[in-house]
Amino acid sequence: MAFLGSAVHEHRMDAMRALMEREELDALAFTSADFFQFATNFATDVQTWERPVLVLVPRAGEPFVVLAELSEHHWRYATEAGRLWVREAHFYAEHPRLAERATLVGEWPELVAELLKARALARGRIAADAVTAPLARAASLLPGAKLLPLPAEIRSLRWVKHAEEIALMREIAALSDWVQDRYRENIRPHRLTLELDMAMAALMAEEGARRFPGQHLEIMRCWTITGPASSAPHGDGRSAGARIEPGHGMINIVIPRVNGLVVENERTWFCGTPSAEQARLFEVARAANEAAIEACVAGRPVSGIDTAAQAVIERAGCGALIRHRTGHGMGTLGHEFPEDMAFNHRSLLEREVYSAEPGLYVYGLGGFRHDDTVVVGVAPEILTKAPKDLKSQTIV
Repeated sequence: MAFLGSAVHEHRMDAMRALMEREELDALAFTSADFFQFATNFATDVQTWERPVLVLVPRAGEPFVVLAELSEHHWRYATEAGRLWVREAHFYAEHPRLAERATLVGEWPELVAELLKARALARGRIAADAVTAPLARAASLLPGAKLLPLPAEIRSLRWVKHAEEIALMREIAALSDWVQDRYRENIRPHRLTLELDMAMAALMAEEGARRFPGQHLEIMRCWTITGPASSAPHGDGRSAGARIEPGHGMINIVIPRVNGLVVENERTWFCGTPSAEQARLFEVARAANEAAIEACVAGRPVSGIDTAAQAVIERAGCGALIRHRTGHGMGTLGHEFPEDMAFNHRSLLEREVYSAEPGLYVYGLGGFRHDDTVVVGVAPEILTKAPKDLKSQTIV
């Protein structure tokens, strides 16, 4: 699978144009790293609060970007490789020069204001994913310009994926399944969880290089929480020295990102035969996961995914053990839009992608959670296919 191509670019541009038409906008401005990648196919290599970035997509005309000079060679490599969707780039310096004049980071607002003027946008209606201080300053230099924060409307651009994006996510999911198989081979009593996770990440790096040579692979997470600590969904903050002990249940998380798309794959494991109560809670969590997946049907409500999982958990008498929503959107970010699953009653759309990760958490005992990445359709498509039956997840 190559870097996302022109078909994905057109799909996203069509969505942007439709939004600008609907809201009577002259341009869209993106200032966050994830939206920068969404609009350009370029993975930013800076913290945007420290080195501000901008993608300006006009309703008429060609887009442009503004980046720190730190990114200049990276941008050039990506341009030469034919990966980028934007040709015009402007770079600013973050240190004073003696021999030549350059736009400095402190002059970022003036640079952006001049670029907007040159495109007849000095009096334009421009919507932004987030109005940062530098962007607000640039707009203030153009008294006729109207800068509108429209985060909810702009986030909707990322709900529906192109078929090419889904195809790549299938391949990423297959890599995550491969890593789960390696966990099955490597979980053992007394092993340090940090060492185990680093070893699995190294194996993912090798296998990812074989499957995605020359592509942008990020190992966002190989993480295991073992024993009672797993009753805190994000761990107890004491990972150094934590070991897998006989009788422990554990939750592990495998999250790779390739070319700007993310897949989540989480499973519950046991080191040794689980107790009757552990086995019961495992099965409730698995049934809730399956109910959530079955609710990922186009036309049904987004909130129905959460409702379906919660109903299973409530019927089992475990409602008090829920500590988080059932899932969230997946895509450019691991936690993609929409993020308000339980309270979002709009209809699901074909080719949206969600995590399905209902969990149960018993203080002093542990957590029980399976997470699959699921594509919405007439029938749901489960991208992550690692086993989640009790026998497969028990290491003896």
